[in-house]
Amino acid sequence: MKCSRRCLIRLFSFGIFALVVLIARNFILMGEADRSRLALSNTYASAVEQLADSCRNISQTLEKELYAGSPETHRDLSVKLYQQSGAAKAALAQLPSDSFGLDNTYKFLSQVGNYSLAVAKKLEKEERLSDKDYENISKLYDFSKKLSEDMWELESSLSAGEIDISAAEAGQTQKTPWVVNGFSDFEESFDSYPSLIYDGPFSDNIMEKEPKMTSGAAAVTKKQALERCCIALNSSANDFTEVSETGGKMPGWRFSNADRTVSCEVTKNGGYLAYFLKSREVGDEKLSRERALKYADDFLDYLGITSMKKTYHDILGGVMTVNYAYNDLGTCVYTDLVKVSVAMDSGEIVGCDTRGFLVNHTKRGQPKKLFSRLRAEKSVSPHLNVVSSQLAVIPTDSLGEKLCYEFRCTSGSGRDVLVYINAETGKEEQILLLVQTPTGTLTV
Repeated sequence: MKCSRRCLIRLFSFGIFALVVLIARNFILMGEADRSRLALSNTYASAVEQLADSCRNISQTLEKELYAGSPETHRDLSVKLYQQSGAAKAALAQLPSDSFGLDNTYKFLSQVGNYSLAVAKKLEKEERLSDKDYENISKLYDFSKKLSEDMWELESSLSAGEIDISAAEAGQTQKTPWVVNGFSDFEESFDSYPSLIYDGPFSDNIMEKEPKMTSGAAAVTKKQALERCCIALNSSANDFTEVSETGGKMPGWRFSNADRTVSCEVTKNGGYLAYFLKSREVGDEKLSRERALKYADDFLDYLGITSMKKTYHDILGGVMTVNYAYNDLGTCVYTDLVKVSVAMDSGEIVGCDTRGFLVNHTKRGQPKKLFSRLRAEKSVSPHLNVVSSQLAVIPTDSLGEKLCYEFRCTSGSGRDVLVYINAETGKEEQILLLVQTPTGTLTV
């Protein structure tokens, strides 16, 4: 039976149509596969970032354990360590462990959590940590630091698109040898394993309280606020064409220029400069740090803000930000914070933030009886060497504040550590690790 010409054309058309449909379906399936692979890769990348962050937190907490001197601090750190190890295990569970063989890594994180519980139980019985306990903590710290470094290196490679974990899960380990080998290297290291832009210390919760300096202060008009803005920035009122009002716990008038490269806020109550910011491209650094610090000091004098003490500074993008704390007759009041930003190309003041000072500054009285400084120093861990000390006011999690002795210490490995002992009770309140970087000093 012969097909007519029309029949052949029809069959050919149907064939072409079927082929096009098949090709289109394949493209759709490939697109869905690519999207699924991308979603999976993003999930793995997020898990690695969470794992790296958790491991860093574990490493920092273990190091603080080495320097803690009181049972209360050890107990608090142990609880934190247990929570952090749980977070790390949750992140690790999202990775294709069968491809990487992460049994020992998971075991390590579990033992960190279990060991923290054992330490907490020991402290509940009012037993002190032994030299063996400190030795174990030190070993845990060494391993956690290595794991943290490995995870951040992996996270960096993932972010740069250099590796694809989803390929390893699919069995394509030849495409991801670094990933597999990296985990394997860490896994093998368990052969010797025994059965955690800087604003200065305590700046996180400064802005959460009702402002002390503006509370009950007389209100100023918009015109008066603009005048004070112009004085602070040494500008003309004609420069500020955009005006708005801000609410919150410290209401203010906000003034900006036409292109919004300059913004300044003045409080409605009291007419205080809250902050200003100049956005501009900063050129090559031409100033020394000493010169930039002098520009910052001179600007505070210009504003009439006195009795401030430089604490820490940091340089980012060619701008040095200097942190000042109120100096109350020799007591460093970290809560009363002022920040000044200096452009390192010209010395121009490109930013100032006084809100920490406005929120917290008040007249403080000294307690009638202080805990002996010498007795307080004896509470510092024997694994630290005290270099200097001073009285300091630090904030609490409940938005209060405490008067403490701040002991600046060094460890046997050369780490700089700040230990805070309550000046009224002798209780160890806080430990901070100082990290020196090419741009400034960080605390963790």
